Amino acid sequence: MHGATHQDFKNRISCQRIEDYVYNALDRNGGTRSSEGIEEMAKGGVIVGAIVVGLAAVLAPGPTGASLRHFAGLVAGARVEAAQKPATTASEINLTATSANVSETGIPVKLRILRWSTDEERGQLVAALAPPPAAPPPAAAAAAPPAGRAEGNPAAPAGDAGGGAARGARGGGRGGGRGGRGDAAAPPNPNAALTAAIGKAPTIGYIWTNDVTGYSIKFAYHAALPGGGERIILATDRRLGEYSSAWKPTAAATVTDYEFTVIEMRLDAKGLGEGKTSLTTKVILDSEAKTLALENYAATIALLHNVKR
Repeated sequence: MHGATHQDFKNRISCQRIEDYVYNALDRNGGTRSSEGIEEMAKGGVIVGAIVVGLAAVLAPGPTGASLRHFAGLVAGARVEAAQKPATTASEINLTATSANVSETGIPVKLRILRWSTDEERGQLVAALAPPPAAPPPAAAAAAPPAGRAEGNPAAPAGDAGGGAARGARGGGRGGGRGGRGDAAAPPNPNAALTAAIGKAPTIGYIWTNDVTGYSIKFAYHAALPGGGERIILATDRRLGEYSSAWKPTAAATVTDYEFTVIEMRLDAKGLGEGKTSLTTKVILDSEAKTLALENYAATIALLHNVKR
């Protein structure tokens, strides 16, 4: 660097200009400053974007450097993912919506469903949420008190009988204690099992908001409704608005603590409707449709308005 110090080199680089470069590239590729734009930029082969952002990430101090390091990782990851993705097919479903009844209303939302979940994939999530089978009743023999030695040997002295009974009782107590610890173990948690199952599911789509990163769709189900409408249920492996308060519900509702998000949308025959999420209601098993669903859909507040397919 011909005698220039590391600090001199850092001073010659305008982190703001580099950040503007990245944002301009995003604006040219979809109009949103999000992972969607980064993915499109990566698809277009703008490898210099990754190089420039990576350089800035190393040199830029503070929050700007952290932000750019995040950009660099997304660019690199998007290029690998883009190379593995199949070409867009006619079966791909795209929906748009805006946020409602949350801290930041009117946030544009794009939902891209590459395919619907298979019956096998849906079955794994349904099995995770299904209540565990009831434990079998304890065996009668296990409940019977142990007999002392005197019961089997009438000639034994009474003291021995008492000692044998006592020893039997102590043995039964130790065994009961071990059994008690096993019986006291907490039953499997369906929510934890469902969280793990969603995380293991393949990515079959994406949801884009105003967050820096998008959300991977891990489950997608649809069914026809009377009158030509459609019911669509999606699940992501992250909580909507995980790193911001933009999706904090403002209406009177009980906020859940799920680490994932289930979205249920009801569309009319024209492909228009609304969507509700697990941010404000429980996730249940729709045993008739054999799918995940939201509890009491009709009474749940809508967090997605202007849903359009």
